[in-house]
Amino acid sequence: MSNSIPFRAARIATALLFPALAATAHADAITDWNVKAGELIVEARLGTPPAIRVMAIAQTAANEAVTAVALKLPAAAAAPDPARQAAIDAAVAAAHRVTLAKLLPSLQPSIDAAYHAALARIVDGPAKDAGVAAGSDAAAAVLARRASDGTTSSEAYRPHTTAGAYVPTATPAASQWAQRRPWLLTSAAQFRPGPPPALASEAWARDYNEVRAIGARASSRRSAEQTEVARFWEYSLPPIYHGVVRSVAQLPGRDPLRNARLFAAVAQAMDDAMISVFEAKYHYNFWRPATAIRNGDIDGNDTTERDAAWSPLIEAPLHPEYPSAHAILAAAVATVLQADMADAKVPLLTTTSPTAKGAARSWTSLDDFVREVAEARIYEGIHYRTSTAVGVAMGRRIGELAVGTILKPEP
Repeated sequence: MSNSIPFRAARIATALLFPALAATAHADAITDWNVKAGELIVEARLGTPPAIRVMAIAQTAANEAVTAVALKLPAAAAAPDPARQAAIDAAVAAAHRVTLAKLLPSLQPSIDAAYHAALARIVDGPAKDAGVAAGSDAAAAVLARRASDGTTSSEAYRPHTTAGAYVPTATPAASQWAQRRPWLLTSAAQFRPGPPPALASEAWARDYNEVRAIGARASSRRSAEQTEVARFWEYSLPPIYHGVVRSVAQLPGRDPLRNARLFAAVAQAMDDAMISVFEAKYHYNFWRPATAIRNGDIDGNDTTERDAAWSPLIEAPLHPEYPSAHAILAAAVATVLQADMADAKVPLLTTTSPTAKGAARSWTSLDDFVREVAEARIYEGIHYRTSTAVGVAMGRRIGELAVGTILKPEP
């Protein structure tokens, strides 16, 4: 296998911030608030699974608010209706204010400031008031439905050990996440994959030796481009994925209703992807490369050589390896975007990453985007190739559920 995978569709751009990207494209209340919600989630310092949940609730509330306004104020046949637009903008603002204030209470002043700034740009009148009411009602309804989704389930992870033996004492992340109630899945285990490769298999030896060579902190096999990719995708909070979504949502000719459905479908697919992947992770409890490679002499495979001092390029997350969470997220997002665009030409997809010092990367196809995210986890030294392939397959199935349920529901 080549130790360098070309990314012809990817390029490193100059350092950009998320608001700068938004300012150069067509925006509406949905995309504006998507940026603001991402900023607030980052400010709240949430972990990735809780952050994705917050975004799913906010985007779902915004979608339901916009839908309610659209039913009461159908689109005009000719010119855009100012009253309808005012109602939609107010509804989106109110939906975000109510959901974010409930879920991020420590940021109430920032949330209120963003809300009042948004309302100040809307002409006062009955349409604005109706929009605020619609947004508040939709948010309250979504929050009520998700109040018992299992997020508060007690932590019950039991470290694997024998009596009296020391093990590292860090608490694994999101071990209770599979107990949550999904949005789209019938159960957290609906798409649970088969087990990872048997340790005596050729597939295991291939995966082991690949990540050992290319994912090591001091690897001589990893190219400069691959290292840049790895550092870029070290980040996992919602804004890095929603930046890609905005590449589509900010195209000319789109309207808030279509964008509201798109973001709701993406956000719910991402949240269910987290539920699904953590169910599989803790079911199989498979070891990370750092553990496996330092114990290569006990796996029963003669072609996996132990490396006692091996370390990955980045620190591994505190949860089991199989399957890859980044891979499942990327594939879920890409599947929804592909369905939204149907046969239309894919625009240049761009997002930025704080772990790459704000640099931007772009792709000319969704497959290239998904492939890069999956490859990054191998370059980082924290996942095996099989795990990324399995994550991609799971993400596509979850994305398809979101498409059928939210983006293009049956009449």
